[in-house]
Amino acid sequence: MVGVGWLVVMDDWLARGGPAGAMLGFAAGGLLLLPIAASYGRLVRDIPDAGAEVAYTERIFPPFASFGTGWFMVLAYAIVCPWEAVAIGNLLARVFPALNSYPLYVVAGKTIFAPRLAAGVLLTALIAVVNFRGIHPSGRFQTVTTLGLLACFAVFAALGFSRGSPDRLAPLFARPGTAGALWSMLLVAQIVPYFMTGFESVAKGSEEARVGFDPRDFGRAMQRAVLAGALFYVLIIGAVCFVYPWRDLVTGHLGTEAAFARAFGSRAIGQLILVAAFLSLLKVFNGNFVAASRLLYAMGRRRLVHPGLAWIHPRFGTPAVAIGLLALLTVAGACVGDALLIPVTEVGSLAAAIGWCAACLALFIRQRHSAVRGSGRGVAALGAAVSVAIIVMKVVPAVPGSFARNEWIALGGWVALGLVLSGGRWRTVDDGGGR
Repeated sequence: MVGVGWLVVMDDWLARGGPAGAMLGFAAGGLLLLPIAASYGRLVRDIPDAGAEVAYTERIFPPFASFGTGWFMVLAYAIVCPWEAVAIGNLLARVFPALNSYPLYVVAGKTIFAPRLAAGVLLTALIAVVNFRGIHPSGRFQTVTTLGLLACFAVFAALGFSRGSPDRLAPLFARPGTAGALWSMLLVAQIVPYFMTGFESVAKGSEEARVGFDPRDFGRAMQRAVLAGALFYVLIIGAVCFVYPWRDLVTGHLGTEAAFARAFGSRAIGQLILVAAFLSLLKVFNGNFVAASRLLYAMGRRRLVHPGLAWIHPRFGTPAVAIGLLALLTVAGACVGDALLIPVTEVGSLAAAIGWCAACLALFIRQRHSAVRGSGRGVAALGAAVSVAIIVMKVVPAVPGSFARNEWIALGGWVALGLVLSGGRWRTVDDGGGR
């Protein structure tokens, strides 16, 4: 869930909401996602399937709806991968400025440099190889990088709050007045789904859980992940604004590490933050790569897309074709460069919300005749309502922060790619779905 957004686009978050607007936006967004996480927990407990949203919806809706839901969720995960492939070049260039050399071309006013692009391609290859060799190496990789991130975060967050000052938080919101405060929160809340996407990826690994794993723990893990992710973002925004005037950070387009380094007059703390960001980037890249490749595999297994995507490597037991396709899509996205970063967060939020909404509706319909107390209908209805609200914020032009031209182009391109890869196979899939 937690990548490097807290470092490379902190200025965008603060420009949207200011310190209080950004913190409240992430806190409110996290709380609103809890019913969605609870709905997923109920679904994955009853249907432990790598297809997740595809498996949940195929039992309720027509095959095309199941295909659409799965394809949008693939986008929600897959779109993070080129984001991280671009971010690695951005991150390394902060330490090695020489990477900003050998320009290749320009996209939307942003120059693509050969060394930075090469770094993204190499990282993609590394993640693909780790995933190709099995879920266990991928899991160990995830554990090491996550623990490393948390250790670094504890150090620089503690320094930020102990050595900073609340005086630097003023003004609390990016816009004046009560209405301005609400708009500030809203503009941040719109992007929270993208930066919180990942808690539901637990479901994609449900078939690969160890023997004897308590199915109820899937739901517990997802709800705790939402709370922990929201808390992380709130704390890091607060720590940055405590140590450095946030308006200066926005005006200078500075990253989190630059704010700390200038505030403390120390390059060492800036380098520690970069180490944390690097570990964070690796883990979120790997986690989303796992989820996207498993979902592609599950869709291929159901013949919703080309069945070749369901091919399993005989030695490693991994969906090798799905992994290869995702690696190619990641490299293609990385070639767009820094121009990809902000639009991607908007498209990712919509894609995730569509998948969440379909899953919650599937649970609600599935449980509508249940007389058992605690069947999950109320939570599912609330989760669906939250998801619809996210979708509305993205597609209704009158809402500030809704899709602009670039976002619609990116979304249209993904829909077209899905239709090509599916070849209309969903028309011949039985409503019963399955394996």
